[in-house]
Amino acid sequence: MSVTGYPQRRTIVTGGLAATAVLLTGCSSSSGAEPAAQVGAAGAASTPSPSPSASARPDSPSGAFTRLMEGNRRWVKGAPLHPDQDPRRREAVAEEQKPYAVVLSCIDSRVPPELVFDTGIGDLFVIRTGGQVVAPVVTGSVEYGPLTAGTPLIVVLGHQRCGAIKAAYKAMHDRTTLPGNLQTISESLRTAYEATVAQKAADPVDAMIRIHARQTAAALRSNTSLSPLAEQGELAVVSAYYSLDTGRVDVLNGTPAA
Repeated sequence: MSVTGYPQRRTIVTGGLAATAVLLTGCSSSSGAEPAAQVGAAGAASTPSPSPSASARPDSPSGAFTRLMEGNRRWVKGAPLHPDQDPRRREAVAEEQKPYAVVLSCIDSRVPPELVFDTGIGDLFVIRTGGQVVAPVVTGSVEYGPLTAGTPLIVVLGHQRCGAIKAAYKAMHDRTTLPGNLQTISESLRTAYEATVAQKAADPVDAMIRIHARQTAAALRSNTSLSPLAEQGELAVVSAYYSLDTGRVDVLNGTPAA
């Protein structure tokens, strides 16, 4: 993952992370190979030219958030621009990438972040796990953008009817064990389950989805490496919920100040 141009923030990166970044260059293109105003959609899907990401990369949390939510509004309306998804963009970011947001989401096939937020090549770092659960390697992947590329926004995206969270809720409720490594996903969701039980919600699975997204965002916000950036206003961590029915992303908490 080739990234440059943020020397001051890079002082946060330890030697170990720097070494990891070098190892991760195999992922780089250089190896060769609340909602804002609605954007007009006339003829949007038919041509690849001027797109939101053709303008300057948003370097502030609020700017990145606004760009994402504008894209989601287009997605909801069925008028995506499909910005920067052509060979010209591929070539432009082949040597260097500076994504403006990190999205931690579920593996669910119905929730592709690049489409949900109508973004282009080089716009997002995307990490996807079952039920967007985290472990050290996942946390390290989330940290990569803010610590090495100056990425100003992290979005933890839960979604409606999450199968992983539904299975985990049922297993814990029934005191059963899920097969294989699915049980590790279930155990990672235990704190969300316990908070859900205490809440006594009418729809406990949906409540657990939202609670888990908030808890994960809070944990990242207080992360030793990320919290200094959040305190300085250079990074925002947002929890959000995606509706499969409408395509809309609703913010749960963490909306960055303008």
